[in-house]
Amino acid sequence: MHLPSGPDPYTLHKSSSARYNGEDPSLARDQSSTDSGDLELGNAPLLPSDSLAHHDSELDSNFDIEEHCRNTRRDPPFSCSRAGFVAWCKGPDPPHVYRVNSWFPKWQAAPARLVERGLPKGPMKMAALLGGLLFWVVVFFSLLKMSVADQEVLGYGQPVKLSCHQRLWNNATDCGVNGELCLPFEDQSFAFRCPSGCAAAILLEPYNVGEREYNYRPQVIGGEPSRPGGYTSGLYRGDSSICASALHAGLISDAMGGCGILHRHVQKSNFENVTQNGIESIRFLPHFPMSFMLSRQASSPGLSETKLAECSDSRWSLFAFTLAVTTALSMTVSSASAFYSAIYFIVWFQVAMASDPPTSSFYDRVSVCFGRFIPGAFVGFVLYYFCVKYTLGGLDAHVEKTILWLGGCWVGALNTDTFDHIPISRFTLHDIQQQPGAFIALLIIISSLIVITFVQAYCFRREGRFFPMLRLYALLVLGVLILALIPYMNLRIHHDLLALLLLPGTSMQTRASLLFQGILVGLYINGVARWGFGSILQTPASLLDGAKLGTAPPVINPPRIEHQNRLVFSFPDLPGHVDGISVLINDVLRFRSLKSNNSQDVAEFVWHRGFANEIEYFRFGYVHAHALGGVWYEDFTEPATWAVDGSFS
Repeated sequence: MHLPSGPDPYTLHKSSSARYNGEDPSLARDQSSTDSGDLELGNAPLLPSDSLAHHDSELDSNFDIEEHCRNTRRDPPFSCSRAGFVAWCKGPDPPHVYRVNSWFPKWQAAPARLVERGLPKGPMKMAALLGGLLFWVVVFFSLLKMSVADQEVLGYGQPVKLSCHQRLWNNATDCGVNGELCLPFEDQSFAFRCPSGCAAAILLEPYNVGEREYNYRPQVIGGEPSRPGGYTSGLYRGDSSICASALHAGLISDAMGGCGILHRHVQKSNFENVTQNGIESIRFLPHFPMSFMLSRQASSPGLSETKLAECSDSRWSLFAFTLAVTTALSMTVSSASAFYSAIYFIVWFQVAMASDPPTSSFYDRVSVCFGRFIPGAFVGFVLYYFCVKYTLGGLDAHVEKTILWLGGCWVGALNTDTFDHIPISRFTLHDIQQQPGAFIALLIIISSLIVITFVQAYCFRREGRFFPMLRLYALLVLGVLILALIPYMNLRIHHDLLALLLLPGTSMQTRASLLFQGILVGLYINGVARWGFGSILQTPASLLDGAKLGTAPPVINPPRIEHQNRLVFSFPDLPGHVDGISVLINDVLRFRSLKSNNSQDVAEFVWHRGFANEIEYFRFGYVHAHALGGVWYEDFTEPATWAVDGSFS
């Protein structure tokens, strides 16, 4: 049979099949380029040794060969018989190796051509790339240091940097009996600084406020302003989230964060709820030991001068600069390994230092970021060697690479602002059962993954890699199932681990794989740079993260009502496995008693109503003592009400 003139079809097939043999496809193409005397960017000639007409005829020849292979390729028809189905799954012979044929190739390769003409040698390109990275590092860290530099607030000094969830009063048990571990309650003010995005800081576990339980909403209690407008908030209960309260009061913005001044107050009552600035606060009428007000007006003692506390979160301006740099690199860097390494480095530090930092302190960020980068970079190299190089190797569609792979990478890396809005906090049965909308979201995610799986599986069949990939995922699924069967441990698949499991399924060069792979690489970087390497196996208690343990609450005998404002509780016959009992009144720990060595009983609890004509809510929970000191608490009962008329129910 007469074949068209041009390169040997066997040579073309050998170059294409390099994907299966663990070789970088770009290496095979580079060898072809050397043989033809052209220096290539992907497969687009940059410095042709002959005329353009010669190059056009060569492209036509390659096209003829590909057309010939397409005409001679044998693709078994789909069959329902076992042998026929296996033959169909093996794919065509020879395999069809996917390649992204770029739209407007001359325009897409133009920036890289300019770089090639100006820097024709490899060492020159490497020096330029390292210079670009150094430029980004210097500018990025200079801007970051300026943005987080200590700022003086008139009369209050340097603002305290807070997270979106930070509170003065953590919860009833952490603050100890009568809240003594959360002192002081009054006569203290300080300036604070909040990051952006605090509107998304919601409760992820049930939290009791008075007689009701709340979840999946900002922890803001009270805050009704005494007068509308102005730069001073209403009164908030001491366990309200500070930054969410400042956002509720309109003193900071969700997009830019901001600064304010917190003024502690003694115990107050009548924390009225109000909806403002997109946040609905919670109502609580009884007294609480701690409260606070927020303000933006700063003044120096002894002076009449006042000034508004001003600061903002610069992460979006830093991201805009970083996005511009990574886009320029994507359009000009042809080497898959150089492009991936530079983007991985930049995205990692953007996430860990600015977009989603693990801590508010600048120097703590640097310490944590570098501590996680070395092991994270090793995993990144493994990802490139086994997955990414097959997708990016020899790709000359730079615009599509920028939009699909780099754009997807940023979508995954900014997980806090993208996928975190999906109503699934963690992929655990506990979270999916209790979070509103989680089940629907999970169905949509699973449906999307099924569709993507079938699309990718069909492409792997066409490339002749269906059964190797099937064996790989069978081993991965088997490993996950074995881990799930380990007793006394719970399987938790973090989003970075999920990305690692799915990445092998993107190791081909299609537009869909470019997008999926970019998203997964970004998710992995976000997970490890922000949270570190989490364990795939965790104890049930660690998964609860402050939630209910699932223990049986105590059964309490009715109290002796000696007076309308006096109750006496006794606790006979406590179970042998507990060490004592505790009582919460209006969400404050007011009583904790442990058994003595000679008795299984604990002391009676006598309580006088704190304020006349005020309703009070009681909850009871067992206490356990640690051998080395300290205590922990089982689940508390549902609230019981002591009404104003003295009745207890």
